[in-house]
Amino acid sequence: MAEARFAVTEPRIYDLDEGRDSRKDFIRETRKAIVRRFFRTRNLVRNGMYPTSLWNLGVTVGTTSAIMATDLDVFQSLNARLWSVQHYMYLPSGTPFYVRIFLISSTVGFAFFFILLHIRRYLLRALLSYKGWLYEQPKKQSWTTKIWGVLVRLIGGGYPLTYSYQYSLPRQSVPAVSDTVNKLLESVEPVLEPDKVEQMKLQAKEFEKTLAPKLQRILVLKSWWANNYVTNWWEKYIYLINRSPIAINSNYYCLDHAFWQPTTSQVARAATQICTLIKVKQMVEREHLRPLVIRGTIPLCMNQYERAFSTVRIPGEEMDELVHYDSYESKHIVVMRKGLYYKLDMYDVNGQVLAPMTAAKQLEWIIEDADKQLESNSLKSSTAIAALTANKRDVWARVRKQYFSNGVNKESISWIDKAAFMVVLETKALDTFSERGKHLLHGDGSTIWFDKSFTVVYFSNGKCGANAEHSWGDAPVVGHILEHAMSEEIPGVPSSIGVLAGKYDPYGYCLPFANYAQGAVRSPMLLQWEITEPLGEHIQQSLSFAQKNNDDLDLFVINHDDYGKGFVKKCKVSPDAYIQLALQLAYYRDAGHFALTYESSMTRLYLHGRTETVRSLTKAAAEFVRAMEDKDKSNEERIALMRKAAADHQTLYRDCMSGKGCDRHLFALFVLCKGLGNESEFLHTALTLPWTLSTSQTPQQQIESNPSVGHPCYRDMASPGGGFGPVSDSGYGVSYMIPEDSRFFFHVSSKKSCPQTDSKRFVDNIFKALADMKSIFKEVIPDGVKKH
Repeated sequence: MAEARFAVTEPRIYDLDEGRDSRKDFIRETRKAIVRRFFRTRNLVRNGMYPTSLWNLGVTVGTTSAIMATDLDVFQSLNARLWSVQHYMYLPSGTPFYVRIFLISSTVGFAFFFILLHIRRYLLRALLSYKGWLYEQPKKQSWTTKIWGVLVRLIGGGYPLTYSYQYSLPRQSVPAVSDTVNKLLESVEPVLEPDKVEQMKLQAKEFEKTLAPKLQRILVLKSWWANNYVTNWWEKYIYLINRSPIAINSNYYCLDHAFWQPTTSQVARAATQICTLIKVKQMVEREHLRPLVIRGTIPLCMNQYERAFSTVRIPGEEMDELVHYDSYESKHIVVMRKGLYYKLDMYDVNGQVLAPMTAAKQLEWIIEDADKQLESNSLKSSTAIAALTANKRDVWARVRKQYFSNGVNKESISWIDKAAFMVVLETKALDTFSERGKHLLHGDGSTIWFDKSFTVVYFSNGKCGANAEHSWGDAPVVGHILEHAMSEEIPGVPSSIGVLAGKYDPYGYCLPFANYAQGAVRSPMLLQWEITEPLGEHIQQSLSFAQKNNDDLDLFVINHDDYGKGFVKKCKVSPDAYIQLALQLAYYRDAGHFALTYESSMTRLYLHGRTETVRSLTKAAAEFVRAMEDKDKSNEERIALMRKAAADHQTLYRDCMSGKGCDRHLFALFVLCKGLGNESEFLHTALTLPWTLSTSQTPQQQIESNPSVGHPCYRDMASPGGGFGPVSDSGYGVSYMIPEDSRFFFHVSSKKSCPQTDSKRFVDNIFKALADMKSIFKEVIPDGVKKH
């Protein structure tokens, strides 16, 4: 037994002996707890007062006191009313004059402040409910939108914390059933046979007459009291209750800089980035991370950031559970090297974040120790333990419950659960986008702990990327966090965390923090496992299962640099709509027919909003594709159809951002229908149509202070974005990035086991579609756009 073996061996002692001075330890921890509670309470107060502030309260009380004390004639009427307040306060007759003034002005000030707070908050919420700005070009805004923007800024106040806007964000309203049904029926017309469309219309009429009114009433009631009428159900029934493996099927990946890397040193890069990420974690916990706003005015919901760090998805036999740990429980990360796991404390004894040079020494020690440990051959049986997280969720749940509920296994997995995030120090150097993307999505079956909120993987050549669990948050949130780590590495870019003086020296090694005295640090701790024969069999079965799934994934990632959004904007077409039309044309050529298409858009303009589905295959898009394949159509006709289809797509996208999409509403109606014990043929049909083409775009830059990647000296530092596995086993998953004017990036995934799909072939069709779409503008824009 592992416990008995460790009990009779000399224990490993950290560099810092615990409990050397219990009195000092007690005082230090008590002080930290008080400071932590103070900042949390202060943030709660500040968020609760936003968009007002204590300064507003102080001014109100001070002004009231001055009016009462000076007793000027101009304020005589007001003064009389203020003094009348004392009759309701029952002040003792002997109360001094200035004490009376202070008590009265404080009472009046607090009452006025309370009223002002709620007036400003409700005004801001009402203003943010206006979505007309979405349907206008930033340079062609109406006077209504301009005046609205000024009011939002005036009422919104200054210096918001990370979650300050949460109390002022509007709740997402429930669309009308008729609107949702009409949008759904219109979206399926290009895909389904006419008789099936008619059948769906009959089902829809029956649904609207019978179940829909009751379900809609309940949903509207929920929207009045819940933070969001759909988000909690979405998290539960789309993610956590799903029993499929989360590797490939749910988790997604992100790549780092496209054509530039700051250093080829794996250790230096990992050390610098993990220190930056811990500082970002601190910013989130202390609410110093600036809330994201669109066009410098409209705030987005920041709720997802609460679980970005120190979160794990615990498997359950029927449903998983998301567990988030408090900051005092999660001051470490777990580093994996060659299948061995090390707990690495990221703070010194003084509570300061490790400096990059200190972290680098710790990582070097881990690499050396892992090599020594594996030489003995005693730990090799546990090196594939992460494969368990790639298995079906119910299988992993039973194994975890049986073998990780006590003893050394429980202790070790607890350190992983509580870690801020995971780090993998890979032994491989993968050169191409496709190779790195495929490895980041699923590893080799045993190199990624898929349950963690996110894992950062560092390759031996200094390149890196991340794998993220999907249930707690969406790709833009992970992208924003990683952008902090990536931008801190770029020379000349202002630090967004205010600590790093430099990044790497001329030899590629990390530089120290400026004016930073590092205290004593603890050595990394190797996590131990007890691998019994039955557990070893489960691990091997999981590894075989994961490797089979990995081998079936066909992923192709490529840079399209013939042109980018610079040319598309000359065509007077939205770049996103342009790419969506290219994808429709490519798929039609690839498969010979159209496919129901999923495009993700955000709903974070609303409290706790996440995503909505843009049904990108519209009737106008189908007409454009047919026109491109019709030799008798002129380029002028094709351009007109393209612009019509692009305009329709933009309207759909804006509708989804405004909470007027149809899919989340249909999903919520379906959940209610099943929960009430009813069956709806219409809802069943609507929600079981396969998304053969699933697409997504990730924002390139979200930190306002960062220079644009469109600048020539930063162009190669753009990120290609990330990708995901195909939603349908017989379809494609396509993620794309529009970094700047000269290029696009595409991530295309499919299953090798499907004879109808081929990711490389589909990429070729995308490139041909883009080239053909450019060619129809040769008479309108004869010079095109120069390649960079």
